[in-house]
Amino acid sequence: MSVTTTTTTSAAASPTTGRRTDIAVRVLQIVLAVFFAIAGAAPKLVAHASATESFDKIGYGDWYMYLVGALELAGAVALVIPVLSGVSAIALMGLMTGAFVTQITVFDGQYAITPVIFFVLLAIVARVRRDRTAWLVATVLRRPSAGTRG
Repeated sequence: MSVTTTTTTSAAASPTTGRRTDIAVRVLQIVLAVFFAIAGAAPKLVAHASATESFDKIGYGDWYMYLVGALELAGAVALVIPVLSGVSAIALMGLMTGAFVTQITVFDGQYAITPVIFFVLLAIVARVRRDRTAWLVATVLRRPSAGTRG
C-alpha cells in the first residue's frame, strides 16, 4: 500500500516565487499603495495649492488633476488586492511614464528621477505578480459576453 502525499503551495505565494520574495513584494506593494494614496492622490483630490500650481503649469486644468488623483487612488487600492496587484502595477507604470514625460517637457526635468524610481519599483511588483495577472486576463477572456447567452 502506498501513501500519496501532495504538497500544497502557500495560498500567499505564487508557484514561481518563494515565501520570502512574496513577503518582500507584499511589503513593497503596501509601501507603494500608501505613497500613491497619501503623497500622490490626496493633494490632487483635495486641490492642494502645490498640486493646482503644477497642473496649471501643465495646462490641462483642474479636471486633469482630479483624473490623475483618482487614477492614483484606484491604483493604490488595487495594489493591495491580490488578484489586481499586477494589473495595478502595470497601470501605475503607465502613469509614471506620463509623469516622467511631463517632468522632462514641462518642468525641465527638475524631479524626473522620482517617476523613474517608482516605475522600477512597480515593475518589480508587476514581474513577481505576473502569474496573477495572467490568471486574471485568462479568466476575463474566458467569460462569455452578455450578448452570447442562449
